[in-house]
Amino acid sequence: MSEQMKPVRVRFAPSPTGHMHLGSGRTALYDYLIARKTGGKFILRIEDTDRKRYVPGAEEELIEGLHWLGLDWDEGPDIGGPYGPYRQSERGEIYREYARKLVGMGHAYFCFCTPDRLERVRQEQQKRKDIIRYDGTCRGLDPDEALKRVANGERHVIRFKAPREGVTTVHDLLRGDITVDNQTIDDFVLLKSDGLAVYHLAAMVDDHLMKITHVIRGSEWLPTFPLHALIYRAFGWQEPVWVHLSVFLKPSGKGKMSKREAAELGKDGYSIFIADLKQSGYIPEAVVNWIALMGWSYDDRTEFFTLSDLIDKFSLERLNPAPAAINFSKLDHFNGLHIRSLAIGDLAQRLRPYFEKGGLKVDPVILEKVTPLVQPRITTLDDAVDIAGFFFLEHVEPRIEELIGKDLSLRESAEIAQKSYKALESVETFNAENTETAMRQLVEELGLTAGQVFGILRVAITGQKVSPPLFESMEIIGKQKTLARIRYAVNLLENSVEKGYF
Repeated sequence: MSEQMKPVRVRFAPSPTGHMHLGSGRTALYDYLIARKTGGKFILRIEDTDRKRYVPGAEEELIEGLHWLGLDWDEGPDIGGPYGPYRQSERGEIYREYARKLVGMGHAYFCFCTPDRLERVRQEQQKRKDIIRYDGTCRGLDPDEALKRVANGERHVIRFKAPREGVTTVHDLLRGDITVDNQTIDDFVLLKSDGLAVYHLAAMVDDHLMKITHVIRGSEWLPTFPLHALIYRAFGWQEPVWVHLSVFLKPSGKGKMSKREAAELGKDGYSIFIADLKQSGYIPEAVVNWIALMGWSYDDRTEFFTLSDLIDKFSLERLNPAPAAINFSKLDHFNGLHIRSLAIGDLAQRLRPYFEKGGLKVDPVILEKVTPLVQPRITTLDDAVDIAGFFFLEHVEPRIEELIGKDLSLRESAEIAQKSYKALESVETFNAENTETAMRQLVEELGLTAGQVFGILRVAITGQKVSPPLFESMEIIGKQKTLARIRYAVNLLENSVEKGYF
């Protein structure tokens, strides 16, 4: 494969106009993987020329999201590099220079049409059901006259002079040749009247000057792809390898993912935004594994990948242009797998903030013991709080109705709790093996099932009907606190008997 033989230069070039989402994460991941695989360079460039849509804090969120995913870059606004600056808002004079070059070469022209006139033209085209495009009024202006008007301070933009005849053929690595009739290509604005460049010019100039070899980006750029290639060709530059990734579909598989659909997902506890996934207890290893497979596959069997696995196995040739449905069940699946692959110490460190966010004071020694018990049982990190938060409480508040054993009365349950207390009180070395032995002997003596007796004990000690293994939990909690919790449950049951509850 060509990209395995020669180091690439790729860029992730987000606009700081909102939250970092899965599409951005996937593009950055693919850029990163091909750069690392070939020994090339991964560049971060902030495309902040659209000041109207600029969102304060969005750039910081993007950078934080990339770091969380484990994607480091070789050049960027925070670390510099040989082709900076890496924020488009700091490169304005460069774009103005290249826009003027295109005018001088006859591939662009000054346009003096007012917004009011352009709106009238647009409305007339709509009435006639024509293609909405610039009508070319200023396209044929005498260049010397246009320059005089510019020199006199007349308000203007610079438009690209798209060819009007024939066709333009562009090549996408995934889709092959794409041919469009030149009559459908608009004379797009390259430089606005305030002197700021639009994406079409800025990104192409930057990609050339930063020596980008492969442009990997979303399929939303396919409609203007021919224009971008024409800008390259107008300058006589060698085009990069163009790669337009598959579109994301809604989880139902019907229709493109939209902001409205993203809002609906939030009601079910899911999100397409990277920061939300982190907040919800997903781990970056799983998110990387998940998004890597939404548009790429290694073979028909392998699904579990670490980041280093992906670097080793990734190739652009195995990208798939077909739309990819966002499957959150798969994310849950991968998150569980990756959680179970973590070292205990690593997982404990990741769990701690979630316990603390739940208002619990975490003893790191206890957390280290608790972690192996929850590791096989959680899908997301925040699941651990509900499952194992009782370890970090001074006491629990069991619900009286849950303390009543299956097919047992309130009085019988109180007696079982009392006998359990005495059985465990007599255990000298209070570990899982000894406490289980003592309790199984009690079960046999009572002639009941283990489920009936252990169910009462579990609720008394943990405050919940579902928990990690009971006897291992008791060992971690310790004899004194375990007995105190059982005594509290006994009192609760006995008081309820006296008051005639249930």
